[in-house]
Amino acid sequence: MPPKSLKSKLIIAVFALVIGSGLLISLLVTHRYSSSLRETITAQAENLGHAVSLAAADSVLINDLVALQRLLNHQIRSNPAIAYLFISSDDQVLAHTFEKGIPIDLLEANNVTSGDRPRFQKIAATNGEHYLDISWPILGGKAGVLRLGFSETHYRKQMTRLWVQMAALTIAILLLALTGTLLFLRRLTSPITALAQATQKIDKGDLGVRVPVKGNDEVAQLSSSFNEMVARMEEYTHRLEEQTMDLERAHHQTRTSCGILREIGSLRTLDEIGRLLLKKSQDILKCDHTVLLVFNTNRDLLFVLSPDEKKDFREQETIQSAIAFLGNQTKVAFINGKKAALKPPLVPEHFQSASRQALIPLHQNNQLFGGFIIGCPGACHCNGEEIELVGLILSQAAGVIKRAVVQEEETLDIKSRIERTSEFCGIIGKDPKMQVIYKLIEDIAPTDATVLIQGESGTGKELIARAIHQRSDRKNRPFVVINCSAYPATLLESELFGHEKGAFTGAIRQKRGRFEQADGGTVFLDEIGEIAPSAQIKLLRVLQTRQFERLGGEKTLSVDVRIIAATNKKLVQEVKNGNFREDLFYRLNVIPVNLPLLRNRRNDITLLAQHFLRRFAAEQSKSIQGLSSEAMRLLLDYTWPGNVRELENSIEHAAVLVKSERIEISDLPSVIRNTVSTGTPLGSRYTILENEKTLLKEALEECGWNKKLAALRLGISRSTLYGKLKKHQIIEHTVH
Repeated sequence: MPPKSLKSKLIIAVFALVIGSGLLISLLVTHRYSSSLRETITAQAENLGHAVSLAAADSVLINDLVALQRLLNHQIRSNPAIAYLFISSDDQVLAHTFEKGIPIDLLEANNVTSGDRPRFQKIAATNGEHYLDISWPILGGKAGVLRLGFSETHYRKQMTRLWVQMAALTIAILLLALTGTLLFLRRLTSPITALAQATQKIDKGDLGVRVPVKGNDEVAQLSSSFNEMVARMEEYTHRLEEQTMDLERAHHQTRTSCGILREIGSLRTLDEIGRLLLKKSQDILKCDHTVLLVFNTNRDLLFVLSPDEKKDFREQETIQSAIAFLGNQTKVAFINGKKAALKPPLVPEHFQSASRQALIPLHQNNQLFGGFIIGCPGACHCNGEEIELVGLILSQAAGVIKRAVVQEEETLDIKSRIERTSEFCGIIGKDPKMQVIYKLIEDIAPTDATVLIQGESGTGKELIARAIHQRSDRKNRPFVVINCSAYPATLLESELFGHEKGAFTGAIRQKRGRFEQADGGTVFLDEIGEIAPSAQIKLLRVLQTRQFERLGGEKTLSVDVRIIAATNKKLVQEVKNGNFREDLFYRLNVIPVNLPLLRNRRNDITLLAQHFLRRFAAEQSKSIQGLSSEAMRLLLDYTWPGNVRELENSIEHAAVLVKSERIEISDLPSVIRNTVSTGTPLGSRYTILENEKTLLKEALEECGWNKKLAALRLGISRSTLYGKLKKHQIIEHTVH
């Protein structure tokens, strides 16, 4: 069976896509239309049943069967969708619309007990008809039951009509798509087909073939270059027709160059194209000392490709030295002497031993954009003809190389932008949730608005506060951090507002409070949810007036500070519970910033892990290349109840214990290993609360119930740990 052509594959793909999408759309449309019709029929039947039951109630109660029969007959005549109507009471049919009597099976098909709600039942008749049967209790069943049959014939006809329309539309779209595809593929593949056919003819020895050149794109340039190459081959063949050895070698060169061009045409990246060109050139020249230099369009980026590696240079000094070496050469040139030769880092070190260097310039549209450098040591056997062949191949591949350079430059630019967006004022993260926070910081930093940062422990609330301060006009003024949970209620007010000498026992001198120390700068109130009620009142006044008195003092002090608060508690719930003043909450919550959990931005785990690893490797003076794929997968599968702080501690733990150049699973903390090794990652089988409780117990057991060590292991503060133990009612004897 002959291989399928590119054109036939594309046609089959388009055909399958259109048919598949058409069927999918048909199914979706008909399903929604069918559901809508069924709902409409059900609603109509329900409304009709309700109306008829109300109208028939009086007749049934006074036993006026004649009026009851007229009512049913009138409904049958006025609504064609009704197939039958009858009313039964105490197992007796009071009135019906059947001409040949009521079918016995219909009576028991849809029973409803007295006082029940209406009951809907689908019924299929022996003649193939389908009905929606409704049993409607009249006056709660006290006046009997109304049975109404609603025909689905009209509904099924509409569905059949819709299927026919959808099939016709799908066929029409398919025909249009195939017609457009054929025209497009014919235009797209014809020059490539012509080039492939011409190459096949050349393989058979027909050197008189030419490829039509249409347009000015890369395929046209390749076709033009191909025609030029074939013309030269034909000229060489006619000139050396009587010399068999030369003819065979020219033919071999042609086959080689065509094969290389075909291979290059299937490649996309500059690295792949460069490696292939270098390898093929080394085979032709029998020389391993080769390097390919390529500039970008603006000549501010230089790519250096050798058989072993690819480098890129942005230093202008290095780029200018390469430009000076290439000069304005238009043909192969030989540079004798080591002083004029190209030197490292633009060429490998072993080029130093070459007695001369050969330069093949690369041009496109008469513009120099690179060069192929050959180092010629004393035992070099390459000659001018072989170098000319390499130059010819490079000339034909110039368009492809230039395209790869443009793509490589775009890739580097994208990587550069990603790296820039992954770091903001010391905060690592490129997740869209973090990008929103970065933008919010940019917007609010120049103002003096009060900011409330909320998030779980370890999410980086202090980093956000520092970023706001650094981006503000107060960046050169103090940034004072106050951990509200670190001080008892008796000392917190003194810490915040200061005290006078003798204000309380032990106050042997006057002390300035944190608000005075931060005058002109920013005050960061961490764990604001832990502040005592008495301090909340004074703090509210400072927020309102920026004025306060020292503890034990009478003089009112004024300060110019910006206030940023943070908490891991849900202050709204604390307000409801009466633990936090409502007016203070609204004063703080001017600009809310809600930090996402680390498990909700898993794309940042890799970035953060690598960032922490570089830092701790430098601190430990270790050469650590990174994390193994298994260790990284473990980090990605873990739910991180301690968030970024827990990740940081885990990486430090691994950096201290690692013995090789790469962190393995065995180097990570046991709480992470055990969570995943049991086959039950946190959050996969239990609720979040159960997972948190299990994790707390495991950490405490591993640390011998040393709460300070357990808090450090989990990456949370001791006050947070105590709060979680209280919430889950965990005491030491419960796990023994």
